[in-house]
Amino acid sequence: MKQPQQTIKTIAVEELIHQVHSFHDDGYRLVQISCASEGDAFEVTYSFDKDLTLTHLRIPASTEKPIPSISRIYLAAFVYENEIADLFGIPFSGIAIDYKGTFIRTSIPHPFGSPQISVVKKKPEGQHE
Repeated sequence: MKQPQQTIKTIAVEELIHQVHSFHDDGYRLVQISCASEGDAFEVTYSFDKDLTLTHLRIPASTEKPIPSISRIYLAAFVYENEIADLFGIPFSGIAIDYKGTFIRTSIPHPFGSPQISVVKKKPEGQHE
C-alpha cells in the first residue's frame, strides 16, 4: 500500500495564526495538535488534512512564551490546547474555552514538562565503586 504524502513545515510562532487562517480558508480540517519535549525544548505540531493529504505545522515552544490559540478558527483546538497546557506547562493565549489548568487533573503539575523520574543505571556485575 502506498503511503499518503505528508509535509512538515517548521514555522515561527508569529506565523501560526496567519498560516492556520489560510488552511481554514482553503478547506483544510484540523486533525490533531501534539507536543513533544526534547530536553528543555518543546515542539508543538499542528496536523491538517485536505483531500487525504496531511500537512503539519511545527513550532518551537517554551513554558515562558504563550502560543496564540487557534480555537477561534478551529473550535475543537481548545481540547488539545488545554491538554498541552496542563501536561506540559506550555501557555496558550486566547483559548475559546479555557479550563485554566483544570482540564486534566494530575498529582504532579505539568508531568510531561520536566523530567519527574531519575534513571539510575545498575552497574554491571563485578564492577565496584
